[in-house]
Amino acid sequence: MIDAPMSVGPLKRRQTRVMTVRWLDHSVLMGGGAPVVVQSMTNTDTTDAIATAIQVKDLARAGSELVRITVNTPAAAEAVPAIRDQLDRMGVYVPLVGDFHYNGHKLLQQVPGCAQALSKYRINPGNVGAGRRRDDNFARMIEVACRHEKPVRIGVNWGSLDQDLLARLMDVNAARSNPWDAQSVMREALVTSALESAARAESLGLPGNAITLSAKVSNVQDLVAVYRALAARCDYPLHLGLTEAGMGSKGIVASTAGIGVLLQEGIGDTIRVSLTPEPGGDRTREVVVAQEILQTMGLRAFAPLVVACPGCGRTSSTFFQELASSIQSFLREQMPVWRSRYPGVESMQVAVMGCVVNGPGESRHADIGISLPGADEAPVAPVFVDGERTVTLKGERIAEEFQVIVENYVQRRYGAARDMEHA
Repeated sequence: MIDAPMSVGPLKRRQTRVMTVRWLDHSVLMGGGAPVVVQSMTNTDTTDAIATAIQVKDLARAGSELVRITVNTPAAAEAVPAIRDQLDRMGVYVPLVGDFHYNGHKLLQQVPGCAQALSKYRINPGNVGAGRRRDDNFARMIEVACRHEKPVRIGVNWGSLDQDLLARLMDVNAARSNPWDAQSVMREALVTSALESAARAESLGLPGNAITLSAKVSNVQDLVAVYRALAARCDYPLHLGLTEAGMGSKGIVASTAGIGVLLQEGIGDTIRVSLTPEPGGDRTREVVVAQEILQTMGLRAFAPLVVACPGCGRTSSTFFQELASSIQSFLREQMPVWRSRYPGVESMQVAVMGCVVNGPGESRHADIGISLPGADEAPVAPVFVDGERTVTLKGERIAEEFQVIVENYVQRRYGAARDMEHA
């Protein structure tokens, strides 16, 4: 006998400090129960200010709420104010994060316009120098952040760990009666580097609520283990993601597996899906995947989702696949306008089904759905709106007619919600 309903319980977010990342009057909140933030990064040459601004605009339009840009040379640093100015002229106020390695202490001091134009700095403590120079260079970057009142992400990466720290932890491990394996020592080094660097930044005057931590690895099990340890040992907001997720389905699956486990445990305040684009591929793909991770887990809503069946021997036609793809693309293309015009539309669900087995049922569960005819079925397609069958489409223009029905539904349902808000 079943005594209680099956449930995984609500997703409870880990309690953290609240960070604000700001540009002009536009702010992004991270931590403290705020929605998980989607980030991305450009792959343009930052010295090409126009190309970089265009890619930032595309990423922001796709839904990236923070965009990181490489700042690796004096010329790149000099270009940052021009990039910011170009974005402002286009009405794109997404905060920019400067990604610094090796020479960030010099660039931030030598190009104050860059330091001011950025909304946040990313510092890798493994790449700021060695020995005494490491401490001095790190301090110089934190001092600039304090002077310009900018938050910082302390981003540790296992491909560039502080070797002095790693050697120290290996010595500690060797003295244990039951030494850890090498993988565990590596994980501890990542966590320790992030926490010690954050403590040092606070000792230099950077407020604790101006610090985010990340510890990037390329293996899912390492990602989960490291972030569980970080979450247990600090209350800083945490940025999740694999450092090199990979290409195509591998990158998507690996990112979803690691990030999804942590989000389910309430760990993570901001995410990036670091996909390697296909040659000539669209950089915004990583933004869409990050959004879909959050939306399918029920943590956020960005755009209406299409439920579609995979197809089987009953669905010899590819029409339902083509319709599902075109409707999904249509919905995403409308979101830049719909987001402000029709509040709540991002939570809408649309079903495009290929036969009578699950078609009517799935269509009734969705806000709006269509059940297309399968093999040997009558060549008609019933449409369901809010659980009720409304019209039946047939003929050569089913796709066009269904799209019109979707548009009218959005205007009627979500336009009315907007009108009530302004009444």
